Amino acid sequence: MAAARPILGRVLPGSSILFLCDMQEKFRHNIAYFPQIVSVAARMLRVARLLEVPVLLTEQYPQGLGPTVPELGAEGLQPLTKTCFSMVPALQQELDSRPQLRSVLLCGIEAQACILNTTLDLLDRGLQVHVVVDACSSRSQVDRLVALARMRQSGAFLSTSEGLILQLVGDAAHPQFKEIQKLIKEPAPDSGLLGLFQGRNPLLH
Repeated sequence: MAAARPILGRVLPGSSILFLCDMQEKFRHNIAYFPQIVSVAARMLRVARLLEVPVLLTEQYPQGLGPTVPELGAEGLQPLTKTCFSMVPALQQELDSRPQLRSVLLCGIEAQACILNTTLDLLDRGLQVHVVVDACSSRSQVDRLVALARMRQSGAFLSTSEGLILQLVGDAAHPQFKEIQKLIKEPAPDSGLLGLFQGRNPLLH
């Protein structure tokens, strides 16, 4: 009997969507590497717009946690308000209206809360989840590390922003490649990931 073919986790613009989770003002001074995380998420958003990948944005209880930070560059996106520690209930209608959807690219905070629960809910729906590791963080680096490991154990793909961007564009002959090349010319800012991944970390093996 032939072995089951592994799921490769390829991403294509026509079957992907970008989720931006809860990058709000009140988190600015509490989340580790918040400016770097938002900067990378903003890069993902710019690429999504160039490649016509749909984007969905949520805000967790904005009356208390404030609006989405302006540096994300999310003007023109209508944030969906939520209190649940998952994006999926608030985005249910949007997901149901996209039968071609296969892959969700996930950015935001916090890794052990809304990112983890969103990932599990999406996997439960049969979707492939690509956690943009340099665009996700937590107040605690321990929570961040264990959440990344937990999501990987459950079947999510851990990817960097540049890796996903190059998968989406696919070819240097793509008409938008030169614009995208400008966005990735400088490496993504350091968000403390090297310290999480270095050595033989048992959580990530």
